[in-house]
Amino acid sequence: MNYLAHIYLSGENDLVTIGNFIADGIKGKSYKKYPKDIRTGILLHRNIDTFTDAHPTVRKSTKRLHEKYGHYSGIIVDILYDHFLAKNWSQYSDVPLESYVDNFYDSLETHYESLPLRIQKMMPYMMTDNWLLSYASIDGISKVLEGMNRRTKNRSGMHEAVNELALFYSDFEAEFSSFFDELITFSKQKLIEVSTE
Repeated sequence: MNYLAHIYLSGENDLVTIGNFIADGIKGKSYKKYPKDIRTGILLHRNIDTFTDAHPTVRKSTKRLHEKYGHYSGIIVDILYDHFLAKNWSQYSDVPLESYVDNFYDSLETHYESLPLRIQKMMPYMMTDNWLLSYASIDGISKVLEGMNRRTKNRSGMHEAVNELALFYSDFEAEFSSFFDELITFSKQKLIEVSTE
């Protein structure tokens, strides 16, 4: 899953959310240097990724892209699924997406000193271009995919995946909806488990 889903699945605790958000950059056991709630978020993130990568519905989505995009297919599906979460946000939260995202950005600024340098450097771009809110539109997703393609020095061709999104839109959306319901249940249970570790 991509940023918005990880943030959403963290629950109400700001530090757990921060941990979940920064987790990709925290390798091995280095998570242990963080405060307990951030550690919980990092462990939750790892469990979400493991569950997602192995899930047959997600694999069905990635298989549709694999011939053209190879090992980038999983990254693309993560981004596409964030689009469907943002687009259908009112089904998952009573807080409007714009307010939810603003609250998260405020939390990042509050806990700035706890963030890895990579995230600190990324924050201004994320907030100025409002990545999380932009996921709700095709244009926003297109820009995200273009940015990801540039990060691979244009090797991935990920910017072209908006074509597959348009072509198989209802299939991807149905797969997201089916999978995300399961992921919410999994994450709630896993959050309880990892918070005791």
